[in-house]
Amino acid sequence: MDNSSGVGVLDKAASVLGALEAGPATLAQLVAATRLARPTAHRLAVALEHHRLVTRDMQGRFVLGPRLNELATAAGEDRLLAAANPVLTALRDHTGESAQLYRRQGDQRICVAAAERPVGLRDSIPVGATLTMHAGSAAQILLAWEEPDRLHRGLQGAKFTATILSGVRRRGWAQSVSEREVGVASVSAPVRGPSGRIVAAVSISGPVERLSRQPGRLHAGSVVAAANRLTEVLRRSGE
Repeated sequence: MDNSSGVGVLDKAASVLGALEAGPATLAQLVAATRLARPTAHRLAVALEHHRLVTRDMQGRFVLGPRLNELATAAGEDRLLAAANPVLTALRDHTGESAQLYRRQGDQRICVAAAERPVGLRDSIPVGATLTMHAGSAAQILLAWEEPDRLHRGLQGAKFTATILSGVRRRGWAQSVSEREVGVASVSAPVRGPSGRIVAAVSISGPVERLSRQPGRLHAGSVVAAANRLTEVLRRSGE
């Protein structure tokens, strides 16, 4: 199938953005993924960076930029965010814990939607908060299904291990206790796009005193059900 639009530079820029959909990439990785000449790939990536369609992570690798989220929101096409608030609110009300939705951006994860627990002890994570990919159940979810080389790089410096991520893939959810922050526990599950790729993580979080040291036993079913509802929204939108 010919995907050419007839505008060569636009097609090449689109191929760079498409390559970055899979995650951070060095210039060499961009060249391999797009089959563009190295100078061309570099020139396009830098130009896209100027327009905030591409940015760089802490290792200097190219990643998708914030302008893409802004455009999606402005166009009203972000079905995931549109569906997230009622799903997270229902999850919060059912579990009694704060609920969040995270997306990965390079070596970080961003809280893009949240339903806070109105009273009592809570783990407050505001929308827009940037958290590490090295700790927490949502980070485990966003890394567990990556390609082996990206997974290996992601584990460097992480507080969880390859064995833990293997268990996450097997059961379909993750839990953490005092991993990101002492005294805080969480449970997370994956949201998949129409292609089956992990695009986000649904989480609940709160004090260990309430969630216990095995929070998955209490709430994994509810968190997985919420994530599956969002996956279904994206599946229908991709039909």
